[in-house]
Amino acid sequence: MQKLNKIDDIKKLISNKKIVLLYFSTNDCGICTTLLPKIEKMLLNYTEISSAHVSMDELPAASGEFMIFTVPTVLLFMEGKEVIREARFISIDMLEEKIQKYYRS
Repeated sequence: MQKLNKIDDIKKLISNKKIVLLYFSTNDCGICTTLLPKIEKMLLNYTEISSAHVSMDELPAASGEFMIFTVPTVLLFMEGKEVIREARFISIDMLEEKIQKYYRS
């Protein structure tokens, strides 16, 4: 998962790729640190999904741009439109179930 720290780079990724997953976290969030490798492992099954990690510590402007009120937050974009938003208590199984609905259609 690539790390992005510019709003323009995030927007470019969303507009240039069919499916994009963004993972927002902070450095002092223990859950964020634990969840990231699980999401990266899950994404190995979805080769068409482009993914990026955004550290809110390095890019605080992302909170306003993407309406991030808590971390961790996962956003999934299909053809530039947000279709999934999961925040705070994220179940990998439920997230994957939601992704499969869009990934297979």
